Amino acid sequence: MAGSESTRSAARRGVVYLVGAGPGEPSLASERALELLGTADVVLHDELVHPGLLRRIRRDAELVYVGKRGTDASEKQQKQSEIDARLVALGRAGKSVVRLKGGDPYLFGRGSEEAEALAEAGIPFEVVPGVTSPVAAATYAGISLTHRDLASSVTFVSGTTRRGEPFDFRELASVRGTVCVFMGWKRLEAICKALVEEAGRAPSTPAAMVESASTPRQRVVVGELGNLAERVRAAGLGTPSILIVGDVVRMRERLRWFDSMPLFGKRVLVTRAEHQAESTSTLLRRHGAEPIEVATIAIHPPPDPELVKRTVRGLRTADVVAFTSENGVAAFFEAVDAEGLDARVFGEARVAAIGSGTARALARRGIKADIVPESFRGEALAKAIEDDVKHRKGTLLGCRVVIPRALVAREVLPDTLREAGMKVDVVPVYETRGAGSDQRAALADRLERREIDVVLVTSPSTIEHLVELLGNDATRFLASTCVASIGEVTTAAARQRGIEVSVTATVSTLEGLVNALEAHYAPKR
Repeated sequence: MAGSESTRSAARRGVVYLVGAGPGEPSLASERALELLGTADVVLHDELVHPGLLRRIRRDAELVYVGKRGTDASEKQQKQSEIDARLVALGRAGKSVVRLKGGDPYLFGRGSEEAEALAEAGIPFEVVPGVTSPVAAATYAGISLTHRDLASSVTFVSGTTRRGEPFDFRELASVRGTVCVFMGWKRLEAICKALVEEAGRAPSTPAAMVESASTPRQRVVVGELGNLAERVRAAGLGTPSILIVGDVVRMRERLRWFDSMPLFGKRVLVTRAEHQAESTSTLLRRHGAEPIEVATIAIHPPPDPELVKRTVRGLRTADVVAFTSENGVAAFFEAVDAEGLDARVFGEARVAAIGSGTARALARRGIKADIVPESFRGEALAKAIEDDVKHRKGTLLGCRVVIPRALVAREVLPDTLREAGMKVDVVPVYETRGAGSDQRAALADRLERREIDVVLVTSPSTIEHLVELLGNDATRFLASTCVASIGEVTTAAARQRGIEVSVTATVSTLEGLVNALEAHYAPKR
């Protein structure tokens, strides 16, 4: 696709991209940052870059950790010199390189030093701005850095200079607006004192410390310059953190939104297959929860690939093709792609989807589902198919329905259609198996320590394999945990295995499940 938009936006060989990763939450990275991460040969990243963002790199790209933390300024500078040299060497070798930096590359991020080294060596580079930490920290803490009635300016300050010396706060003696101090946690007491004695701020000036901004682990301590350090130490706040000083801090109780969400800080176990976990985790983080991913199932190839191939080739003779899961859609289209075909394989067949999530998966492949029942269950899908066929053909007899699905699944859909006189071909396009027992000890330990607040189960197979993974202790481990189910079918499967379900979604989608979970916790906060 020479000259296409995707080619023009890709990372170019021999170019180094200094990219801002944002403050923590992966979805705050820019579109340009994601384009480059998905196409670069090499990605060098800092310690504070969220793992969810690192998932966006190319599968065959080289991922290099170059974080540097600690108190030894000379050691940090040596490490920085090594990074500079490595960027130059990679650029000269003709690699496309992303240097992924927390926050913004240039704002106290040493990105300018790296750019200088590249410029001196004659290596082409591009800088991609990122949401910087004080802006995100204030926004997610419910603090507006400027306000027409309270502050007409904002000043960013590094709590420590390049050589490890403290900042000279006398420079701020004439500044009356908001002050944000980076890297001030270790010297917080001295900084607060300097803001009073050297910058002329009153000890009663409102101040806040924000830790892990924009993430489910965010914590905020509010006080005054005279007592904030004591409050921060008592609360046990650590790094990364930002100090915000000024009258705008008073706005927090009125403007806070993130850490007042019903699911904020809830640790939620995501049991979906690995390739589906990312979208679930993203949704949970947007609701303030902290996802913990432990796949209880793994998706395997179909047991009879030749049957799948024949089905794809002969699909034009079908009257209806019915999909019962997003996994079924993905596996079916893998087979379509492998045969060098496209959506035209459906011919004049009607396409049915068991629910809105499956319908969206089809839409991403250019197929609009003709049949989607209001209730996302096999019984409802069977009736919807029968009604549609009767309306179009006047009879169900002899009509052919193809169901691409998992090897093992509920039989209610094919059985109901066969009883109605239709010809049904169940075609296993994938197989669901337990993901293995290697993570059992870690998961059991977290449940034992009450480090998981919620367990999400999104299908009968996930609950089946979760119980299998935990073994005889499953009922005991899950008895004190909120188990949240995507729908009645999954809830019934859980209860059959002795697992009590606290929350069952009325709309059987991930969004419906998260909304039901929010409603469950909302009255308790």
